[in-house]
Amino acid sequence: MDPVGVVGAGTMGVGIAQVAAVAGHPVLLHDTAPGAADRALAGIRDRLAGQVAKGRLAAEVADSVRIAVVDRLDDLAPARVVIEAVLEDLAVKRALFGALEAVVAPDCVLATNTSSLSPTAIAGPLAHPERVVGLHFFNPVPVMPLVEVIPGLATDPAVSAAVSGLAESWGKTVVRSTPTPAFIVNRIARPFYGEAWRLYAEGAAPPAVIDAVLTGAAGFRIGPFQVMDLVGHDVNHAVSTSVWAAFGHDPRFTPPQAQQELVAAGRLGRKSGHGIYRYGDGAADPAPEPLAPRPAPAEVVLRGAAGDLGTLVARCGVPAVTGGLFGDRAGGLADLAGGALLARCDGTPATVLAARLGVPVVLVDRTVDDAAARAVAITASDGCPDAAVDHAVGLLQAGGLAVHRIDDAPGMIVTRTVAMLVAAAVDALQHGVASAADIDQAMRLGVSYPLGPLEWGDRWGAGTVLAVLDTLARQYGDAHYRAGPLLRRRAASGQPLA
Repeated sequence: MDPVGVVGAGTMGVGIAQVAAVAGHPVLLHDTAPGAADRALAGIRDRLAGQVAKGRLAAEVADSVRIAVVDRLDDLAPARVVIEAVLEDLAVKRALFGALEAVVAPDCVLATNTSSLSPTAIAGPLAHPERVVGLHFFNPVPVMPLVEVIPGLATDPAVSAAVSGLAESWGKTVVRSTPTPAFIVNRIARPFYGEAWRLYAEGAAPPAVIDAVLTGAAGFRIGPFQVMDLVGHDVNHAVSTSVWAAFGHDPRFTPPQAQQELVAAGRLGRKSGHGIYRYGDGAADPAPEPLAPRPAPAEVVLRGAAGDLGTLVARCGVPAVTGGLFGDRAGGLADLAGGALLARCDGTPATVLAARLGVPVVLVDRTVDDAAARAVAITASDGCPDAAVDHAVGLLQAGGLAVHRIDDAPGMIVTRTVAMLVAAAVDALQHGVASAADIDQAMRLGVSYPLGPLEWGDRWGAGTVLAVLDTLARQYGDAHYRAGPLLRRRAASGQPLA
Protein backbone atom coordinates (compact mmCIF):
# COMPACT_ATOMS: atom_id res chain seq x y z
CA MET A 1 0.00 0.00 0.00
CA ASP A 2 1.01 3.60 -0.55
CA PRO A 3 2.86 5.38 2.26
CA VAL A 4 0.86 7.87 4.33
CA GLY A 5 2.47 10.85 6.01
CA VAL A 6 1.07 12.31 9.22
CA VAL A 7 2.26 15.65 10.58
CA GLY A 8 1.43 16.29 14.22
CA ALA A 9 1.79 13.69 16.97
CA GLY A 10 -0.96 15.01 19.22
CA THR A 11 -4.17 13.14 19.97
CA MET A 12 -5.65 13.47 16.49
CA GLY A 13 -2.45 12.84 14.55
CA VAL A 14 -1.64 9.75 16.59
CA GLY A 15 -5.13 8.38 16.03
CA ILE A 16 -4.90 8.95 12.27
CA ALA A 17 -1.48 7.30 12.15
CA GLN A 18 -2.79 4.28 14.05
CA VAL A 19 -5.81 3.84 11.80
CA ALA A 20 -3.74 4.15 8.63
CA ALA A 21 -1.13 1.70 9.88
CA VAL A 22 -3.67 -0.89 11.03
CA ALA A 23 -5.20 -0.66 7.55
CA GLY A 24 -1.84 -1.75 6.13
CA HIS A 25 -0.20 1.52 5.06
CA PRO A 26 3.40 2.31 5.95
CA VAL A 27 3.14 5.52 7.98
CA LEU A 28 5.66 8.32 8.29
CA LEU A 29 5.00 10.30 11.49
CA HIS A 30 6.50 13.76 12.03
CA ASP A 31 6.28 16.32 14.83
CA THR A 32 8.42 19.38 15.44
CA ALA A 33 8.49 18.88 19.22
CA PRO A 34 11.53 16.77 20.21
CA GLY A 35 10.52 13.29 21.29
CA ALA A 36 6.79 13.80 20.67
CA ALA A 37 6.58 11.40 17.74
CA ASP A 38 8.60 8.73 19.56
CA ARG A 39 6.31 8.95 22.57
CA ALA A 40 3.30 8.79 20.27
CA LEU A 41 4.63 5.66 18.58
CA ALA A 42 5.19 3.98 21.95
CA GLY A 43 1.63 4.85 22.90
CA ILE A 44 0.29 3.32 19.69
CA ARG A 45 2.22 0.12 20.35
CA ASP A 46 0.80 -0.09 23.88
CA ARG A 47 -2.77 0.48 22.68
CA LEU A 48 -2.46 -2.15 19.97
CA ALA A 49 -1.03 -4.63 22.46
CA GLY A 50 -3.97 -3.92 24.75
CA GLN A 51 -6.42 -4.57 21.91
CA VAL A 52 -4.71 -7.86 21.12
CA ALA A 53 -4.88 -8.88 24.78
CA LYS A 54 -8.62 -8.16 24.80
CA GLY A 55 -9.19 -10.10 21.59
CA ARG A 56 -10.20 -7.00 19.63
CA LEU A 57 -7.28 -7.12 17.20
CA ALA A 58 -5.44 -10.03 15.62
CA ALA A 59 -1.84 -10.32 16.78
CA GLU A 60 -0.61 -10.60 13.20
CA VAL A 61 -2.26 -7.29 12.35
CA ALA A 62 -0.59 -5.56 15.30
CA ASP A 63 2.75 -7.11 14.37
CA SER A 64 2.43 -5.91 10.77
CA VAL A 65 1.98 -2.25 11.70
CA ARG A 66 4.69 -0.09 10.16
CA ILE A 67 5.12 3.40 11.60
CA ALA A 68 8.40 5.25 11.18
CA VAL A 69 9.22 8.43 13.06
CA VAL A 70 10.82 11.01 10.75
CA ASP A 71 12.61 14.11 11.98
CA ARG A 72 12.39 16.30 8.87
CA LEU A 73 9.63 17.25 6.49
CA ASP A 74 11.93 16.16 3.66
CA ASP A 75 11.56 12.59 4.91
CA LEU A 76 7.88 12.69 3.93
CA ALA A 77 8.79 12.73 0.24
CA PRO A 78 7.73 9.09 -0.38
CA ALA A 79 4.18 9.68 0.92
CA ARG A 80 1.29 9.60 -1.55
CA VAL A 81 -0.94 11.46 0.89
CA VAL A 82 0.06 13.65 3.82
CA ILE A 83 -2.49 14.43 6.54
CA GLU A 84 -1.74 17.30 8.89
CA ALA A 85 -3.13 17.50 12.42
CA VAL A 86 -1.28 20.51 13.77
CA LEU A 87 -2.38 23.64 15.62
CA GLU A 88 -5.77 24.99 14.50
CA ASP A 89 -4.22 28.17 13.14
CA LEU A 90 -4.52 29.31 9.54
CA ALA A 91 -1.01 30.76 9.32
CA VAL A 92 0.54 27.61 10.78
CA LYS A 93 -1.29 25.32 8.37
CA ARG A 94 -0.49 27.51 5.36
CA ALA A 95 3.21 27.55 6.25
CA LEU A 96 3.25 23.78 6.70
CA PHE A 97 1.60 23.06 3.35
CA GLY A 98 3.86 25.56 1.66
CA ALA A 99 6.86 23.65 2.97
CA LEU A 100 5.33 20.28 2.07
CA GLU A 101 4.60 21.41 -1.47
CA ALA A 102 8.35 21.72 -2.08
CA VAL A 103 9.01 18.22 -0.73
CA VAL A 104 6.34 15.77 -1.90
CA ALA A 105 5.62 14.46 -5.38
CA PRO A 106 3.40 16.55 -7.70
CA ASP A 107 0.53 14.07 -7.37
CA CYS A 108 0.73 13.72 -3.58
CA VAL A 109 -2.53 14.69 -1.86
CA LEU A 110 -2.30 17.20 0.99
CA ALA A 111 -5.12 16.72 3.49
CA THR A 112 -5.95 18.89 6.47
CA ASN A 113 -7.68 17.59 9.59
CA THR A 114 -8.94 21.07 10.41
CA SER A 115 -12.18 21.14 12.36
CA SER A 116 -13.30 24.62 11.36
CA LEU A 117 -10.87 26.39 9.00
CA SER A 118 -11.59 26.63 5.30
CA PRO A 119 -9.52 24.31 3.08
CA THR A 120 -9.85 27.03 0.43
CA ALA A 121 -8.08 29.50 2.69
CA ILE A 122 -5.43 26.97 3.72
CA ALA A 123 -4.65 26.16 0.08
CA GLY A 124 -4.86 29.74 -1.16
CA PRO A 125 -1.13 30.60 -1.28
CA LEU A 126 -0.06 27.26 -2.80
CA ALA A 127 1.06 26.76 -6.36
CA HIS A 128 -1.20 23.71 -6.61
CA PRO A 129 -4.27 24.27 -4.41
CA GLU A 130 -6.15 21.63 -6.39
CA ARG A 131 -4.54 18.83 -4.36
CA VAL A 132 -5.56 20.19 -0.94
CA VAL A 133 -8.67 18.78 0.71
CA GLY A 134 -10.25 18.73 4.16
CA LEU A 135 -10.28 15.30 5.82
CA HIS A 136 -11.78 15.83 9.26
CA PHE A 137 -11.64 12.91 11.69
CA PHE A 138 -13.32 12.75 15.09
CA ASN A 139 -11.76 11.97 18.44
CA PRO A 140 -10.90 9.24 19.32
CA VAL A 141 -10.01 8.49 15.71
CA PRO A 142 -9.67 4.67 16.04
CA VAL A 143 -13.19 4.50 17.54
CA MET A 144 -15.26 7.22 15.91
CA PRO A 145 -16.62 6.07 12.54
CA LEU A 146 -17.19 9.47 10.88
CA VAL A 147 -14.97 11.45 8.52
CA GLU A 148 -16.00 14.73 6.91
CA VAL A 149 -14.53 15.32 3.46
CA ILE A 150 -14.41 19.01 2.59
CA PRO A 151 -13.17 20.08 -0.85
CA GLY A 152 -11.96 23.65 -1.22
CA LEU A 153 -13.03 25.78 -4.15
CA ALA A 154 -9.93 24.72 -6.08
CA THR A 155 -9.86 21.05 -5.03
CA ASP A 156 -9.76 18.60 -7.91
CA PRO A 157 -12.86 16.33 -7.72
CA ALA A 158 -10.55 13.36 -8.24
CA VAL A 159 -8.71 14.31 -5.04
CA SER A 160 -11.97 14.41 -3.07
CA ALA A 161 -12.94 11.03 -4.49
CA ALA A 162 -9.52 9.60 -3.67
CA VAL A 163 -9.52 10.63 -0.01
CA SER A 164 -13.14 9.52 0.36
CA GLY A 165 -12.19 6.09 -0.90
CA LEU A 166 -9.12 6.05 1.34
CA ALA A 167 -11.15 6.84 4.45
CA GLU A 168 -13.75 4.23 3.53
CA SER A 169 -11.01 1.65 3.08
CA TRP A 170 -10.03 2.43 6.69
CA GLY A 171 -13.53 1.51 7.80
CA LYS A 172 -14.83 5.06 8.10
CA THR A 173 -18.19 6.48 7.03
CA VAL A 174 -17.70 9.53 4.82
CA VAL A 175 -19.96 12.56 4.62
CA ARG A 176 -19.29 15.49 2.32
CA SER A 177 -19.47 19.14 3.24
CA THR A 178 -18.94 22.39 1.42
CA PRO A 179 -16.11 24.58 2.81
CA THR A 180 -18.45 26.47 5.10
CA PRO A 181 -17.31 27.51 8.59
CA ALA A 182 -17.15 24.49 10.91
CA PHE A 183 -18.49 22.17 8.18
CA ILE A 184 -21.38 19.92 9.27
CA VAL A 185 -20.90 18.66 12.81
CA ASN A 186 -19.19 21.59 14.52
CA ARG A 187 -21.61 24.02 12.90
CA ILE A 188 -24.84 22.23 13.78
CA ALA A 189 -23.66 21.16 17.25
CA ARG A 190 -23.11 24.70 18.57
CA PRO A 191 -26.59 24.97 20.19
CA PHE A 192 -25.98 21.77 22.17
CA TYR A 193 -23.32 23.68 24.09
CA GLY A 194 -24.71 27.19 23.70
CA GLU A 195 -28.15 26.46 25.14
CA ALA A 196 -26.60 24.65 28.10
CA TRP A 197 -24.53 27.74 28.88
CA ARG A 198 -27.53 30.06 28.48
CA LEU A 199 -29.63 27.94 30.84
CA TYR A 200 -26.78 27.92 33.35
CA ALA A 201 -26.27 31.69 33.06
CA GLU A 202 -30.00 32.28 33.59
CA GLY A 203 -29.98 30.17 36.74
CA ALA A 204 -32.44 27.70 35.25
CA ALA A 205 -30.53 24.66 36.48
CA PRO A 206 -27.04 23.64 37.57
CA PRO A 207 -24.79 21.90 35.00
CA ALA A 208 -25.28 18.44 36.50
CA VAL A 209 -29.07 18.69 36.12
CA ILE A 210 -28.76 19.97 32.54
CA ASP A 211 -26.48 17.05 31.72
CA ALA A 212 -28.80 14.56 33.45
CA VAL A 213 -31.88 15.79 31.59
CA LEU A 214 -30.22 15.85 28.17
CA THR A 215 -28.96 12.28 28.65
CA GLY A 216 -31.86 10.74 30.54
CA ALA A 217 -34.69 12.54 28.74
CA ALA A 218 -33.30 13.48 25.33
CA GLY A 219 -31.13 10.39 24.86
CA PHE A 220 -27.79 12.10 24.23
CA ARG A 221 -24.93 9.77 25.10
CA ILE A 222 -23.19 12.41 27.22
CA GLY A 223 -24.26 15.82 28.46
CA PRO A 224 -22.87 19.08 27.06
CA PHE A 225 -20.89 20.06 30.17
CA GLN A 226 -19.44 16.55 30.36
CA VAL A 227 -18.42 16.80 26.69
CA MET A 228 -16.77 20.17 27.18
CA ASP A 229 -14.86 18.91 30.21
CA LEU A 230 -13.73 15.92 28.15
CA VAL A 231 -12.50 17.77 25.04
CA GLY A 232 -11.26 20.79 26.99
CA HIS A 233 -12.92 24.15 27.46
CA ASP A 234 -10.04 25.84 25.69
CA VAL A 235 -10.67 23.73 22.58
CA ASN A 236 -14.46 24.05 22.70
CA HIS A 237 -14.35 27.81 23.29
CA ALA A 238 -11.84 28.26 20.47
CA VAL A 239 -14.15 26.48 18.04
CA SER A 240 -17.14 28.53 19.23
CA THR A 241 -15.17 31.74 18.81
CA SER A 242 -13.95 30.72 15.36
CA VAL A 243 -17.48 29.87 14.19
CA TRP A 244 -18.86 33.12 15.64
CA ALA A 245 -16.23 35.16 13.82
CA ALA A 246 -16.70 33.23 10.57
CA PHE A 247 -20.44 33.97 10.65
CA GLY A 248 -19.91 37.68 11.16
CA HIS A 249 -20.66 37.59 14.89
CA ASP A 250 -24.12 36.10 14.33
CA PRO A 251 -25.85 36.07 17.76
CA ARG A 252 -26.77 32.42 17.30
CA PHE A 253 -23.07 31.57 17.73
CA THR A 254 -22.03 34.01 20.46
CA PRO A 255 -19.40 32.30 22.66
CA PRO A 256 -20.40 32.01 26.33
CA GLN A 257 -18.72 34.44 28.72
CA ALA A 258 -18.81 31.88 31.53
CA GLN A 259 -16.73 29.44 29.49
CA GLN A 260 -14.20 32.16 28.71
CA GLU A 261 -13.84 32.70 32.45
CA LEU A 262 -13.17 28.98 32.96
CA VAL A 263 -10.43 29.08 30.34
CA ALA A 264 -8.88 32.18 31.89
CA ALA A 265 -8.85 30.42 35.26
CA GLY A 266 -7.14 27.35 33.80
CA ARG A 267 -10.15 25.17 34.55
CA LEU A 268 -9.97 23.33 31.24
CA GLY A 269 -11.70 20.10 32.21
CA ARG A 270 -10.36 16.60 32.72
CA LYS A 271 -6.87 17.48 31.49
CA SER A 272 -6.47 20.11 34.22
CA GLY A 273 -8.36 18.17 36.90
CA HIS A 274 -11.10 20.78 37.13
CA GLY A 275 -13.55 22.23 34.65
CA ILE A 276 -17.28 22.35 35.30
CA TYR A 277 -16.70 19.28 37.46
CA ARG A 278 -13.72 18.16 39.56
CA TYR A 279 -11.70 15.07 38.66
CA GLY A 280 -9.19 12.87 40.39
CA ASP A 281 -9.02 11.30 43.83
CA GLY A 282 -11.71 12.49 46.17
CA ALA A 283 -13.78 14.21 43.48
CA ALA A 284 -17.50 14.09 44.17
CA ASP A 285 -19.89 12.33 41.82
CA PRO A 286 -21.50 15.13 39.78
CA ALA A 287 -24.69 13.16 39.11
CA PRO A 288 -27.62 15.09 40.63
CA GLU A 289 -30.23 13.58 42.89
CA PRO A 290 -33.70 13.63 41.31
CA LEU A 291 -36.68 14.77 43.35
CA ALA A 292 -37.58 12.58 46.32
CA PRO A 293 -40.47 10.15 45.79
CA ARG A 294 -44.02 11.49 45.96
CA PRO A 295 -47.21 9.42 46.01
CA ALA A 296 -48.90 8.83 42.70
CA PRO A 297 -52.37 10.32 42.19
CA ALA A 298 -55.36 7.99 42.21
CA GLU A 299 -56.35 9.06 38.71
CA VAL A 300 -55.61 11.63 36.02
CA VAL A 301 -58.17 13.82 34.27
CA LEU A 302 -57.05 14.70 30.76
CA ARG A 303 -58.54 17.88 29.35
CA GLY A 304 -59.68 17.23 25.80
CA ALA A 305 -57.50 14.93 23.70
CA ALA A 306 -54.48 13.50 25.49
CA GLY A 307 -52.20 15.30 23.05
CA ASP A 308 -48.54 15.44 24.00
CA LEU A 309 -49.22 13.98 27.45
CA GLY A 310 -50.86 10.76 26.29
CA THR A 311 -47.84 8.47 26.23
CA LEU A 312 -46.40 9.84 29.47
CA VAL A 313 -49.67 9.32 31.31
CA ALA A 314 -50.12 5.87 29.82
CA ARG A 315 -46.71 4.65 31.03
CA CYS A 316 -47.49 5.84 34.57
CA GLY A 317 -50.21 3.24 35.01
CA VAL A 318 -52.56 5.74 36.66
CA PRO A 319 -56.20 5.52 35.52
CA ALA A 320 -57.01 8.34 33.12
CA VAL A 321 -60.38 9.86 32.35
CA THR A 322 -61.17 12.54 29.82
CA GLY A 323 -62.70 15.83 30.90
CA GLY A 324 -63.86 18.84 28.95
CA LEU A 325 -61.82 21.38 27.05
CA PHE A 326 -59.97 24.10 28.88
CA GLY A 327 -59.55 27.62 27.60
CA ASP A 328 -58.08 27.87 24.11
CA ARG A 329 -56.03 24.72 24.49
CA ALA A 330 -57.95 21.65 23.33
CA GLY A 331 -55.52 18.98 24.46
CA GLY A 332 -52.27 18.21 26.23
CA LEU A 333 -53.55 19.32 29.66
CA ALA A 334 -54.22 17.33 32.81
CA ASP A 335 -55.72 18.29 36.16
CA LEU A 336 -53.46 18.59 39.18
CA ALA A 337 -54.24 19.19 42.85
CA GLY A 338 -55.58 22.57 43.86
CA GLY A 339 -56.97 23.48 40.45
CA ALA A 340 -53.57 23.54 38.72
CA LEU A 341 -52.88 22.06 35.30
CA LEU A 342 -50.10 19.89 33.86
CA ALA A 343 -49.04 20.89 30.33
CA ARG A 344 -46.33 20.02 27.82
CA CYS A 345 -43.65 22.59 27.14
CA ASP A 346 -44.08 24.49 23.88
CA GLY A 347 -41.52 27.19 24.68
CA THR A 348 -43.91 29.33 26.74
CA PRO A 349 -42.83 29.79 30.37
CA ALA A 350 -45.15 28.20 32.92
CA THR A 351 -45.90 31.56 34.51
CA VAL A 352 -46.92 33.10 31.17
CA LEU A 353 -49.15 30.11 30.38
CA ALA A 354 -50.68 30.26 33.86
CA ALA A 355 -51.58 33.91 33.35
CA ARG A 356 -53.16 33.05 30.00
CA LEU A 357 -55.22 30.16 31.40
CA GLY A 358 -55.99 31.75 34.74
CA VAL A 359 -54.76 28.80 36.83
CA PRO A 360 -51.34 27.59 38.13
CA VAL A 361 -49.38 25.43 35.72
CA VAL A 362 -46.72 22.72 35.94
CA LEU A 363 -44.85 22.20 32.66
CA VAL A 364 -43.17 18.96 31.64
CA ASP A 365 -40.26 19.10 29.20
CA ARG A 366 -40.07 17.01 26.04
CA THR A 367 -38.13 13.75 25.65
CA VAL A 368 -36.74 11.86 22.69
CA ASP A 369 -39.21 9.03 23.40
CA ASP A 370 -41.89 9.33 26.08
CA ALA A 371 -42.20 5.56 26.29
CA ALA A 372 -38.49 4.93 26.90
CA ALA A 373 -37.09 8.07 28.57
CA ARG A 374 -35.36 7.61 31.92
CA ALA A 375 -35.72 11.17 33.19
CA VAL A 376 -37.71 14.33 32.64
CA ALA A 377 -37.62 17.97 33.74
CA ILE A 378 -40.54 19.91 35.16
CA THR A 379 -41.07 23.55 36.10
CA ALA A 380 -43.90 25.42 37.75
CA SER A 381 -45.50 28.82 37.41
CA ASP A 382 -44.69 31.40 40.06
CA GLY A 383 -46.91 30.78 43.07
CA CYS A 384 -47.96 27.30 41.96
CA PRO A 385 -49.09 25.30 45.05
CA ASP A 386 -46.64 22.71 46.34
CA ALA A 387 -49.44 20.15 46.30
CA ALA A 388 -49.79 20.55 42.52
CA VAL A 389 -46.07 20.10 41.99
CA ASP A 390 -46.09 16.99 44.20
CA HIS A 391 -49.06 15.67 42.23
CA ALA A 392 -47.15 16.05 38.95
CA VAL A 393 -43.96 14.57 40.37
CA GLY A 394 -45.77 11.54 41.78
CA LEU A 395 -47.50 10.93 38.47
CA LEU A 396 -44.26 10.99 36.47
CA GLN A 397 -42.36 8.94 39.04
CA ALA A 398 -45.06 6.27 38.79
CA GLY A 399 -43.85 5.77 35.23
CA GLY A 400 -40.28 5.13 36.39
CA LEU A 401 -38.98 8.60 35.48
CA ALA A 402 -36.32 10.45 37.45
CA VAL A 403 -37.86 13.91 37.84
CA HIS A 404 -35.75 17.08 38.01
CA ARG A 405 -37.30 20.45 38.82
CA ILE A 406 -35.79 23.51 37.13
CA ASP A 407 -36.58 27.21 37.18
CA ASP A 408 -39.25 28.61 34.86
CA ALA A 409 -36.99 29.21 31.84
CA PRO A 410 -38.57 29.59 28.39
CA GLY A 411 -38.30 26.32 26.48
CA MET A 412 -36.94 24.43 29.50
CA ILE A 413 -33.98 22.18 28.57
CA VAL A 414 -34.77 19.56 25.93
CA THR A 415 -37.41 21.59 24.09
CA ARG A 416 -35.20 24.60 23.41
CA THR A 417 -32.00 22.62 22.78
CA VAL A 418 -33.54 20.27 20.22
CA ALA A 419 -35.46 23.08 18.51
CA MET A 420 -32.19 24.99 18.06
CA LEU A 421 -30.38 21.89 16.75
CA VAL A 422 -33.16 21.30 14.23
CA ALA A 423 -33.03 24.95 13.17
CA ALA A 424 -29.25 24.75 12.71
CA ALA A 425 -29.59 21.61 10.60
CA VAL A 426 -32.32 23.11 8.42
CA ASP A 427 -30.20 26.24 7.98
CA ALA A 428 -27.25 24.09 6.87
CA LEU A 429 -29.50 22.22 4.46
CA GLN A 430 -30.86 25.44 2.99
CA HIS A 431 -27.34 26.78 2.43
CA GLY A 432 -26.20 23.63 0.67
CA VAL A 433 -23.65 22.62 3.29
CA ALA A 434 -24.50 18.94 2.86
CA SER A 435 -27.33 16.66 1.86
CA ALA A 436 -30.10 15.87 4.34
CA ALA A 437 -28.86 12.28 4.61
CA ASP A 438 -25.27 13.38 5.30
CA ILE A 439 -26.39 15.95 7.87
CA ASP A 440 -28.31 13.41 9.92
CA GLN A 441 -25.65 10.73 9.54
CA ALA A 442 -22.90 13.17 10.54
CA MET A 443 -24.67 14.11 13.76
CA ARG A 444 -25.47 10.52 14.68
CA LEU A 445 -21.97 9.21 14.01
CA GLY A 446 -19.81 12.25 14.72
CA VAL A 447 -21.32 13.26 18.07
CA SER A 448 -23.53 10.25 18.85
CA TYR A 449 -26.89 12.03 18.77
CA PRO A 450 -29.83 9.66 19.30
CA LEU A 451 -31.51 11.00 16.15
CA GLY A 452 -30.36 13.10 13.25
CA PRO A 453 -31.68 16.63 13.83
CA LEU A 454 -33.71 16.64 10.61
CA GLU A 455 -35.31 13.32 11.56
CA TRP A 456 -35.95 14.74 15.02
CA GLY A 457 -37.60 17.78 13.47
CA ASP A 458 -39.85 15.55 11.39
CA ARG A 459 -40.89 13.61 14.49
CA TRP A 460 -41.93 16.83 16.21
CA GLY A 461 -43.19 18.44 13.02
CA ALA A 462 -41.75 21.56 11.45
CA GLY A 463 -44.71 23.54 12.75
CA THR A 464 -43.96 22.55 16.35
CA VAL A 465 -40.27 23.42 16.02
CA LEU A 466 -41.13 26.78 14.46
CA ALA A 467 -43.67 27.55 17.18
CA VAL A 468 -41.07 26.84 19.88
CA LEU A 469 -38.49 29.08 18.21
CA ASP A 470 -40.94 31.93 17.63
CA THR A 471 -42.06 31.71 21.25
CA LEU A 472 -38.46 31.84 22.45
CA ALA A 473 -37.73 34.76 20.16
CA ARG A 474 -40.66 36.68 21.65
CA GLN A 475 -39.65 35.86 25.20
CA TYR A 476 -36.02 36.92 24.77
CA GLY A 477 -36.55 39.68 22.23
CA ASP A 478 -33.38 38.94 20.27
CA ALA A 479 -32.28 37.23 17.07
CA HIS A 480 -30.69 34.25 18.78
CA TYR A 481 -33.80 32.11 18.26
CA ARG A 482 -34.74 33.28 14.79
CA ALA A 483 -36.03 30.65 12.38
CA GLY A 484 -34.81 30.49 8.80
CA PRO A 485 -36.92 30.66 5.63
CA LEU A 486 -36.74 26.95 4.82
CA LEU A 487 -38.09 25.95 8.24
CA ARG A 488 -40.95 28.42 7.79
CA ARG A 489 -41.69 26.99 4.34
CA ARG A 490 -41.74 23.43 5.64
CA ALA A 491 -44.01 24.45 8.50
CA ALA A 492 -46.38 26.15 6.08
CA SER A 493 -46.43 23.31 3.55
CA GLY A 494 -46.32 20.38 5.94
CA GLN A 495 -43.52 18.84 3.87
CA PRO A 496 -40.83 16.83 5.70
CA LEU A 497 -37.47 18.39 6.53
CA ALA A 498 -35.39 15.40 5.48
